Parts: sequence; structure tokens; C-alpha cells
Amino acid sequence: MPFDYVPSMPTPTRPLIVRLRNWVGDVTLGLPLLQRLADEGYALQLVGKGWARGLLAGHGWPVHALPKTLRERVALLRRLRSEALAVDPAYTQRLNALCLPDSFSSALDFRFAGLRALGHANEGRSPLLGRAVARQRGVHELLVYWQLGDALLGRDAPAPADIGLRVSEAHRAEAMALRHAHDIAPGAILICPFAGGTWSGQDKTWPRFAEFAQQVLPGFGRSVVVCPGPGEEAMAHSQFGSAKVLTGVGLGTYAALLQDAALMVSNDTGPGHIAAAVGTPLVSVMGPSDPALWRPWGPLVQVVQAPRGTAGAAAWPDMAQVQAAMARVLT
Repeated sequence: MPFDYVPSMPTPTRPLIVRLRNWVGDVTLGLPLLQRLADEGYALQLVGKGWARGLLAGHGWPVHALPKTLRERVALLRRLRSEALAVDPAYTQRLNALCLPDSFSSALDFRFAGLRALGHANEGRSPLLGRAVARQRGVHELLVYWQLGDALLGRDAPAPADIGLRVSEAHRAEAMALRHAHDIAPGAILICPFAGGTWSGQDKTWPRFAEFAQQVLPGFGRSVVVCPGPGEEAMAHSQFGSAKVLTGVGLGTYAALLQDAALMVSNDTGPGHIAAAVGTPLVSVMGPSDPALWRPWGPLVQVVQAPRGTAGAAAWPDMAQVQAAMARVLT
């Protein structure tokens, strides 16, 4: 898909409070929408999980950590509403918030805070929103978010060919220090053998990932790096101990490590989306997931997936298929 979205001349800055999704992949796929709105003159105030601040640091938008309780969330949104009204007297006279999650509770937060949010009609929450639009079905998730921009701006535009995640200089420096401390040679292979959540109740973790790391990856003659998230450290050390295991790496630094890698091999999970978003060649190993809806977005992505089995059951690719996809990049 060619990159032919061109922002119009920005209007005077307009504050916009945006509630982000709760998963790394979703936030990454929503980034083109956020950049489009910023290009159009919206001053974004983002609210999301604590890790979102590091992931989006290169874009310079304020990111506020999402409180746990309803009372605290509403208090934060009301404070942001008050600050926005102080710089934009017309703030309360228009759609002034964007609700990317489809949950009832997220719409309720906005309503209690006195905000007029745009979001998807879902779970009977339309009366809580300033405007509810139908959620697109059967299209890639990035386009689902992008079309909310069409609704807010009142005009359609083609989505970009790549996501364009920006990496901050501070995170580049942290990544360089990690590579030096762990003797990671340039052109490393990063792997993500973990996967959060399921697809239609099926595990998204490639069953042969550990075997592949032990038998195939050494043949490429490159440093192999794995960055486990919270709770994944024990599995990283026990099953992937031959790789350089870097624990406690924040998402901004992870993005910087990926940007300098030769290739990433990943399950259907957030770090794979980050790799594609920074322009790193990615081999995305998929089993039950539908790539038409969830494949990482970018021109350097190879999805490796066997045909679906009976009744849509996952049919994983074999190691030779994944190895061949890697060889197309590295040899």
C-alpha cells in the first residue's frame, strides 16, 4: 500500500484527550491515527498504561498513567478537561476526546468527567459518548483506528504504508549501553517467543520456538537477543538461555534495540508490532491468529503461517518455513 496520506494545513491547536488501548500491539497500531491528528493541529493528551509513556516517548506527547479506580480516573480526566478549557474556550462545544477502547467502563469514565468523546458503538455505551460510530468488521485493526480519524476530521484518507514509530535519543543511548554491556554485536537477531492472551481461546505461542532457537538460530552466526517482559524471565532463562537474555528492558529501549537489529522473529504479540513499526525486518510466526486482521503493519513483514486446519484450528508452520523466511533477509 503506497504512503499517500498528506496532512492538511493544521488549524489552531485544539486539545484532545485520548484514552489508549491496554495492549502494546493495539497502541502501536493506533499510532498512525495519533500522528494524523497531531498533524491536523490537535494537541494530544494521552491516557494509558504506564508503559505507553516509554513506547511513545519519541513523539513528545504527554502520556498520563491510567489510574486503577473509577474515582481516580474521572479526577484525572476532569483535570485534563479543565486545563484544556483554559487554553481553548470552545473546548466543551465540540467533540473533545477520543475513546479507543471498546469497553463500557472507558466510555463511562469520559461521561462522568463531562467530556464529549468519539468512540465505537459497543456494549450499549452509545448514550455515554458524544458520538458513537459503528466499528468496522473484517478489516485490519490499524484501519479500525484510522477510520475513527476519518469520523473526527470529517474526511477519508488512505492509511500510511508504515507506522513510523519514533525512538527518543535517550532510549537510543540506553540501547547502546545495553549492547556494550552484554557484548551484542551489530546486526543481532531479536526473538520474542512469548505471547500475551489467546486467539479464539487458542494459544498464540509457536510450540517449536525453543527447538528452533537451539537448532537453527546459531547457524546464522549472529548474536541472538531475547527481552522477556514481567513474568517471562524464568522461561527466557530456562528455554532460551543460549541467547543474550536482557531483563527489565522498557519498551522505549526495546524499540531502540529493535531499530538496530538485523531481524526479529516473533509470535503474534506486541514486540512484533513494535519491530514492524520501527522498520525492522520481521518474521511473524502465526498459528490461530488471522493475519488479515492482526498482522504487523509494514513493508518488511513476512507472515509465516500454515493453512488452517479443521474448523479453523491452528496449524503452525514448520521450522524450515521460518528458517527460509529469515534467510530471505539475512543471506
